Amino acid sequence: MEKRLMSGNEAIARGAYEAGVKFCSAYPGTPSTEIFENLPQYKDVLHCEWAPNEKVATEAVYGAAMAGVRSLCAMKHVGVNVAADPIFTASYDGLNGGMVLVSADDPSMHSSQNEQDNRHYAIAAKIACLEPSDSQECKDFTKAAYEISEKFDMPVMLRTTTRVSHAKSIIELGERTEQQVKPYVRDAARFVSTPANAVKHHPQVEANLKALEEYANKSPLNRVEMNGTKVGVITASISYQYAKEVFPEDTSFLKLGITNPLPMALIKDFASKVDKLYVIEELDGIMEMQIKAAGIDCIGKELVSNMYELNPVRLREEIFGDKAETVDPGVEAVGRPPALCPGCPHRGFFYTVGHMKDTVVAGDIGCYTLGAAAPLNAIDSCVCMGAGFSAACGMAKAFEQTGQKKTVFGTVGDSTFFHSGMTGTAEIIYNDANVIPVVLDNSITAMTGQQDNPGTGFNLEGEISSKIKIEDVLKAIGFKNIIIVDPQDLTAMKKACQDAVNSEEKAAIITRRPCVMIKRNNNHFGKCKVDRDVCIGCKKCLSVGCPAVMFRDGKSMIDESLCVGCTVCAQVCPVKAIGREDQ
Repeated sequence: MEKRLMSGNEAIARGAYEAGVKFCSAYPGTPSTEIFENLPQYKDVLHCEWAPNEKVATEAVYGAAMAGVRSLCAMKHVGVNVAADPIFTASYDGLNGGMVLVSADDPSMHSSQNEQDNRHYAIAAKIACLEPSDSQECKDFTKAAYEISEKFDMPVMLRTTTRVSHAKSIIELGERTEQQVKPYVRDAARFVSTPANAVKHHPQVEANLKALEEYANKSPLNRVEMNGTKVGVITASISYQYAKEVFPEDTSFLKLGITNPLPMALIKDFASKVDKLYVIEELDGIMEMQIKAAGIDCIGKELVSNMYELNPVRLREEIFGDKAETVDPGVEAVGRPPALCPGCPHRGFFYTVGHMKDTVVAGDIGCYTLGAAAPLNAIDSCVCMGAGFSAACGMAKAFEQTGQKKTVFGTVGDSTFFHSGMTGTAEIIYNDANVIPVVLDNSITAMTGQQDNPGTGFNLEGEISSKIKIEDVLKAIGFKNIIIVDPQDLTAMKKACQDAVNSEEKAAIITRRPCVMIKRNNNHFGKCKVDRDVCIGCKKCLSVGCPAVMFRDGKSMIDESLCVGCTVCAQVCPVKAIGREDQ
């Protein structure tokens, strides 16, 4: 068998291929994105796509499962919030082909607005949950998930975390097993989710879960490692790797691969064989709570916090009180807060709106969230995907009711506009909210790594696709004055904002300039350079927040290795000390 070094995400993609999956749909989101970036290599035997959002992806995947083929969707943990509606319904109505949902959780919120534990979703939706702990298990568990899905007639959640998704280990490749397509037979009583049908489905859901628990008690996905009777540890996912490193060699382990439903008979048997039982799990004490409810004494969250991701150093300290030895490097590390990239097209808009008086800016999820950071300081709120428009509506109505004179801008990116921004624009028109929607169109889904979206003209498989024009959508919804502007032209950007504020008709702004990181564009400009003899040291250029601009010996200078020649810094220089080499 061929062996290969793969990340967990790469291994899940490989597992889907080997399992005979035919249809795959997702919306990109760290730490799940690379799963779908590794699927196009198999496009000869499966279809893979980026959907406008996670709900659409899940509904499409469920449709494919109803049609009789194995299907896969993937998303980051907060994406499951968006997709919850079809997940809960699919649990009741059942499937035809196997359906797997990857939820990539993000403990410690490395790139997320919360660190929710999506095992709660598996319990609430009454579906199976599998948790791999390394890349080999990512591949193997993906294949097993389809067997479980079809055997117990339910979607299966494959829950990973950041470390499982991105860490690499050796896996053994297998061959693809083509699955016999199950014929589609019209069955309205099963797949039409009326209350009358759903009420009949619920007892079967409970019966499926009970049967799955019996299966889990004997499944090889759950395994016992008996090394002694003094201490036992029940654990799963990446916590297993940490616990193996921290606990003594004579510790016994019950390593769970199926964490919903819990194999309670197996757990009781394991607990009876050890004197002291620990439950080690990342984030919430979900297993611990159920184990204690079953009358089994164990130690868990009273020692191990339910906040932030685990690691061996932290676990050793929290369980045994052993603090790691540290070395003083003798130098203080310089803080490097995240910032918009040099040449980022969003910078011009946030610089402009940040200098407007009595202005409130509702932000959204994406690169442009960094418009809230110093020195731009331009964003007032950031809630979730699409809330840049809808939260702005609520703010505007509240200001109107309380007599506060504020100009309210709502912002979303181009990918977010298609994800969940269009409903917010309908809210503005339908309820006549005094909000100026701004679509920050950089022609890509930038923050998660340059994925295409319905407005880019390309699909996941690299083919040219229909390109939906944002201005056409805004016009169709009811905006009469649509202002399209290059945000790196600060004069034009300022005029666009003023024109929108003064417009007698409903106005919307589209700031349009491609992200400088898009490889296929290959836009190369001359670097900006400071004439230090002309520079007066006013530091105005620093106010744009570009990482390429710095101060040395009382004067401005530009790091040529970072500069992309966007000229925003040059436009704010009051003495014209900055210019581009090709101008």
